Parts: sequence; structure tokens; C-alpha cells
Amino acid sequence: MRLHPRFTAAVVLLISLPYLAACAPAQGATAEKDGHARVAEKKRERFGADCRIDIDRDLVSATCHNPYPTVDRVALHIECAKWWDIDTDSRPKAVFPAETLRMDGRCWKNVRTAWVSHHRPAS
Repeated sequence: MRLHPRFTAAVVLLISLPYLAACAPAQGATAEKDGHARVAEKKRERFGADCRIDIDRDLVSATCHNPYPTVDRVALHIECAKWWDIDTDSRPKAVFPAETLRMDGRCWKNVRTAWVSHHRPAS
């Protein structure tokens, strides 16, 4: 029994693909002294307090807890729903390590959105 050349080429290609995939270096891999490839770890920045924002119609409260060993300066920003209502930005406050801070704000009517910004203290 004689196989067609195209069929033979397709079978050889299908058999060799897993081998080629296993031999190719992984994306983001780095070679070490021993010749083993390891995936490079992304260094996670240990900065920024975890903040929870609660909105109740016209009142906003943000609670921030800093689990990291560096100081984080946080500010509460409130955008009001009505065009005539004044949006507010609080003064940045320092959240020291292992400290919890609460910030409050309000609009005259309803709140459209609120968020907390994080800044590193000036050195």
C-alpha cells in the first residue's frame, strides 16, 4: 500500500508539532546558569492602600487601610450628578503602615461617581 505524498507530509507535521512546541523557549523565559529556563517573575510593587468607597445618595465615605510598610497619601474625589453641584477633591492625607483612615464628602443632590487617588509622599 502506497500513501499519497501530501498525506505523509501532513502526518509528519502533526507528529512533530508537539515536539517543536515543547522545545521552544517559553515567552518571557530567562536562561539560568544551569541551562534551565524559568519564567521571569513580575515584581509586584508593594504600595497603595486598599480603599473601599460607599455611596449613599448624596453622602460618600471612603475607608482606606495601608497594609504595606510605606506611607501612602490618599485623596477622595467626588463628582456630583447635577451640573450646578460643585465637585470636590479632598486634601491628600497620609495613611501610615497598618493604619486605617476614613474620609467623608457629599454633594447637594446625588453623587455621580467617587474615587480615591494614591500618591507617594515627597522625599
